[in-house]
Amino acid sequence: MTRLRLILSALLPFAIGYFMSYLLRAVNAVVAPDLVKDLGLSPAQLGLLTAAYLGAFALFQLPLGVLLDRYGPRKVQAALLMVAAAGCLGFALAPNFLVLFAARAVVGLGFSAGLMASYKSTATWVPSERRSLANTAVMSVGALGMVVASEPTEYLVGLIGWRGTFGVFAGVIMVSAILVFAAAPRADTFVEPSPLRRQFGQMLAIFKTPVFWRLAPLLGLTSGVQIGISTLWTGPWFRDVMGFTREEVARHLLYLAVAFMVGILSVGVIADRLGRRGISPMQVMLGANILYFAAQVVIVLRITTLAMPAWLVVAALGQVAVLAYPWFEAHLGREVAGRANAAINFTLFVCAFASQYLVGLIIGLFPASGTGYSPAGYSWAIGIFLVAQFVAYGWYLAASPHRPTQVEQAP
Repeated sequence: MTRLRLILSALLPFAIGYFMSYLLRAVNAVVAPDLVKDLGLSPAQLGLLTAAYLGAFALFQLPLGVLLDRYGPRKVQAALLMVAAAGCLGFALAPNFLVLFAARAVVGLGFSAGLMASYKSTATWVPSERRSLANTAVMSVGALGMVVASEPTEYLVGLIGWRGTFGVFAGVIMVSAILVFAAAPRADTFVEPSPLRRQFGQMLAIFKTPVFWRLAPLLGLTSGVQIGISTLWTGPWFRDVMGFTREEVARHLLYLAVAFMVGILSVGVIADRLGRRGISPMQVMLGANILYFAAQVVIVLRITTLAMPAWLVVAALGQVAVLAYPWFEAHLGREVAGRANAAINFTLFVCAFASQYLVGLIIGLFPASGTGYSPAGYSWAIGIFLVAQFVAYGWYLAASPHRPTQVEQAP
């Protein structure tokens, strides 16, 4: 496959699907005031509603890995995108909180293959030494979804309302599904799939490997928590801590989205260049984590003069865990790449779901401020998860290095 064909068929269609995934994941950070106004949601309810996406997303990661390895990313991604479109339409028409919650969960289910289908495609078609760059390139396209979920979405909501906006999103997702099915390579599985019982057995065997338990807590508590906070609570933080208006919040979310897009692509390029000099992507990830932790300290302490630079660093480096996926799948073998990536992604999104809800729960324990929620509540909520990240980082460094692992074959 030529480089141009690789980009246009094996990477771009899946990247567009991931673009829509990130757009719908982050959109509640902008429409939250409308949802609270129309439905009278508490902070905990708002967190639970938004986290429904992440919860369904996480729960489907385990069967998703099997489906990707068995049927290939093209069929799985196209089918699930149609599910996401249906959920998005249901969200637009929902009359109450319970229906909104169910529709949001269906959207999360439909986007559960957004990134993993891309990773499965790169594991199939891209040489191992270039996969970190390919994966971060896909993520940078996804970051455009976060860009669109800021000021552009705020403008669209102002024109046609939040319900009309979600109806538009449903139509665009359907088009994305058709594009994936029509353009992605059809020959995306190279071996005859083993029986489902054996495939699920191999999936469970991944969770028993020492290397999984060494890596998963760090990735979940860094990148997973960043997803949970950035896709809902960053906007309210700007409002309640910095005193921004709604328009200013949307504009600053746009800045963070651009930082995410530039940051994740830059990390991929840096890791690709340093890899040629013998520095592994994992070392790049661990170094980036130090800057990421320092930025969170500024946010927890509410040092407002440094707050915006700190949030930009968090946005740029929060998803640096992408560098660990090729490393982890290399340990387990290409034939289980879909399941290996899904196992790690499951951890990320369990942490994202839990943090998104728990941050709202913790904030709700503090008296409300004049503009919204208590600034101290944000510091306690983010600070608790930052301490957990320090512990996970120390655990990773303390664990003994592991040689490549062969996943045992289930009978």
